Amino acid sequence: MARRTFFSFHYAPDVWRAWNVRNSWVVQNSRESQGFFDSSVFESKKRESEDALKRFLTAGLSNTSVTCVLVGTETASRRWVRYEIARTVLKGNGLLAVDIHGVKNKDGKTSTKGANPLASMGLYLANGSIYLAEYSGGKWVKYSDYTLAIPARDLWLPAPTSSTVIPLSNHCERYDYCTQDGYNKLAGWIEAAAKTAGK
Repeated sequence: MARRTFFSFHYAPDVWRAWNVRNSWVVQNSRESQGFFDSSVFESKKRESEDALKRFLTAGLSNTSVTCVLVGTETASRRWVRYEIARTVLKGNGLLAVDIHGVKNKDGKTSTKGANPLASMGLYLANGSIYLAEYSGGKWVKYSDYTLAIPARDLWLPAPTSSTVIPLSNHCERYDYCTQDGYNKLAGWIEAAAKTAGK
């Protein structure tokens, strides 16, 4: 089954790598993807307001069943990648991370492996309710771009049972596109993430 997949990535340094990964996946079986916004559209929404950008990114996730975070050197620290991850959790999409630092950019250069973005986002229990957390400034803090409680019934992830943050990486896989033959295996990784989420 072809999955409509949202690709999340850090635009400026990784768009060339991300396009190559996404295109190799799409052309193999006429698959559909989301998340490849023109940078000018992204910037115009950001200038309009943060809320407008949030609505834009949330809309981009509609009609998708999996979110694939394409991980470069600095992806884990990017605010809007984290927002796309948060919205993925709220939507119930399957979720995976794929390292793309080994893919050459337009100048033929690779990059340095970055931290796992899914290890920088998590869930915790407070006063009987579930909330999103992010790792910032060397500690876990309540996620500031979405502060409402999340009903346990909306999660495919195991619900946290204490105030200890459970990183998303505990339940979502991370792969390396270059060393693990992503050209041939990305579709299988995406399908596995969808099935884990019950999609």
